[in-house]
Amino acid sequence: MTSSKNPISQSEMLDALQDLVQVVAQLRSPTGGCPWDLEQTPESLIPYVIEEAYETVNAIQAGNSEAICEELGDLLLQVVLQAQIASERGQFSLTEIARGICEKLIRRHPHVFGDVQVETMEDLHRNWEQIKATEKGEDPRMEPPLSRKLSRYARSLPPLMAGMKISRKAAAEGFEWETIDGVWDKFQEELTEFQEALESSDKAHQQAELGDLLFTLINIARWYDLDPSAALQGTNQRFIHRLEQMEAVADRPLSDYTLGELEQLWQEAKRQLRRKA
Repeated sequence: MTSSKNPISQSEMLDALQDLVQVVAQLRSPTGGCPWDLEQTPESLIPYVIEEAYETVNAIQAGNSEAICEELGDLLLQVVLQAQIASERGQFSLTEIARGICEKLIRRHPHVFGDVQVETMEDLHRNWEQIKATEKGEDPRMEPPLSRKLSRYARSLPPLMAGMKISRKAAAEGFEWETIDGVWDKFQEELTEFQEALESSDKAHQQAELGDLLFTLINIARWYDLDPSAALQGTNQRFIHRLEQMEAVADRPLSDYTLGELEQLWQEAKRQLRRKA
């Protein structure tokens, strides 16, 4: 890996990007390409885009520069692969992607690339929102409706994060309980409706009620100033760590243990991890 003390030249950087574009093009080539890559569509690659984005975030949070570099490469691959497929379909290319984002950055930063003066961060944010509104053909003097603001979160954020953003914005506009007791009452109501839905065979109805229950939990988290995404991430990690501890002391595959034996291993793993902590 090239260190920051010996930065690569611009030509080397462009050569490396061109190499990646050519490698992806070969993978997608009907002659000698990879069967898996040839089968992919923009839609089939969606899970990989999300997965690579999350793995990049995880590497950044861990502060591991080598892992960050590798994961950013995997994420960049997804961009180039999407561009390659779009180019094959005559839609757009990586060139148009790069030019488009350059133009957007210059347009949205007139205080850097133009003669606009900003005195405070509030000025900067106000200008940013006005420019975005103009780009969408909206009147920047008019406040967009609440539904349009919330739909942006639903489109652009993971569900738990979107739920918290939507909950906060809606509460700020008056969609709020008077006390936390009202939120807990709503939780009990949604829990009952979810349990009743599970007794039916209507999967769509079950899914809807589960969503309502989760959204109410997000509102509870908001009232107590808790982060549901961070909470679930922590639970996922604790589960994995406990499982690792169980596997470390097990003398046979976990699938060979009875449920009672697994419970004993689980409790012992929790005790061991608490002692280590």
